[in-house]
Amino acid sequence: MNSEFVGVADKPSGGIGFFEKWLSVWIALCIAAGVGLGSAMPKLFQFLAGLEYASVNLIVALLIWGMVYPMMVNVDFASLRHIGERPKGLVITIVVNWLIKPFTMVALGVLFFEVFFADIIAPADAQQYIAGLILLGAAPCTAMVFVWSHLTRGDATYTLVQVSLNDVIMVFAFAPIVALLLGVTDIDVPWQTLILSVGLYVVIPLIAGAITRKRLTDSAKSGETDESAIAQFTNRIKPLSVVALLATVVLLFGFQGHVILDRPLLIALIAVPLLVQSYGIFAVAYGAAYLWRVPFNVAAPCALIGTSNFFELAVAVAISLFGLNSGAALTTVVGVLVEVPVMLSLVAFANRTRSLFPAA
Repeated sequence: MNSEFVGVADKPSGGIGFFEKWLSVWIALCIAAGVGLGSAMPKLFQFLAGLEYASVNLIVALLIWGMVYPMMVNVDFASLRHIGERPKGLVITIVVNWLIKPFTMVALGVLFFEVFFADIIAPADAQQYIAGLILLGAAPCTAMVFVWSHLTRGDATYTLVQVSLNDVIMVFAFAPIVALLLGVTDIDVPWQTLILSVGLYVVIPLIAGAITRKRLTDSAKSGETDESAIAQFTNRIKPLSVVALLATVVLLFGFQGHVILDRPLLIALIAVPLLVQSYGIFAVAYGAAYLWRVPFNVAAPCALIGTSNFFELAVAVAISLFGLNSGAALTTVVGVLVEVPVMLSLVAFANRTRSLFPAA
C-alpha cells in the first residue's frame, strides 16, 4: 500500500504523508472504533446524532466542510468559461446519474430481494429494502464527491461544474424518478434538506475557498507563482481533510453501531446490491471515460460522482415516506456505512490506473 491510495503523486513527507500512506488502515480502525464507541456510549452518540436540522447532522456537516474546503481553494473561476470546450465528462455524468443509475439500482433490488434472498426475506420487508435502494439510486452525491475528487487530484473546477449540474437536475428530476420507480404519486421532496446540504457543502466552502485563493494570489511572494502559493497552502492544510475524514467515519459508524451489532446478517444482505451497484456504476462511467479518452483528472471524479450517493436526502425521504424504523430507512443508512470504504477502494483503483488515461 502506498501514497497512491489517496492520489498523491509526489513523495509523501511529514506526518500527513504517514497518514495518507496508511489511510486504509486508519479507516478500518475508525470503523471499528465507531462501532465500538457507539455500542459502549450510546447516549453520547444519540446526543450527537440529534444535533441536526432538516435531516442534516451539523457535526458531520462541519467535518465534511473541513474535507471540501481545501479542494475549493483550487477552483479557478477564470477557467469556468472553458468547461464547455470539454463536454465529455459532463455528458458521462448526466447519462450515468440520471439515465442508468436509478434503473440499475431498482433492477438489482428486485433481483436480490425478490429472487436471490426470497427464501430469507419476507415479501413485505423486501419491498421496503427495494424502496430504500431506489431512494439512494436517485440521489447523486453533493458533498463527499469533492473529497474523492481531491484524493484523485481531480480538476477542482470541472468537479464543481459536474456537481452543480447534478444539483440543478436533481431539483427537477428526483421526485419524478422516485415517484415512477416507487409507484408513489405524492413525493414530498424535503427542500430544506436539499437546499441546506447544497449551501453547507457547496456554496459556503466555495465562497471561503474563493476568498482564500484571492488572498493567496494577492500576497504571493516575489518570484512565486499564484499556483505555487496555492499548492503550498493546500499542502499545509491537508491534515485537516484527513482528520475530518477519519472523524466522519467514526461518527457515521458510531451512530449506527447498534444496528450493525444487532442485525449483522440483514446489514450484510442489504449491502450486497449496494456493493454490486457501486462497483458496476463505477465500471460503466470509468470505462466510458477510458474509451472516450477523457483526461484522468476529469475521468476519475466523473466516475466517482456516479458511484456515490446523497445519503442525507435519501434518508430524509425514506423517513418521511415510510417512517423512522422502516426497512427503507434502514437501507439508506446501510448506504451510508457502505459508501466510505467502497469509495476509498475505488479511489485506490483509479489512482493505480492513472497511466491508462490521457494527461490533462
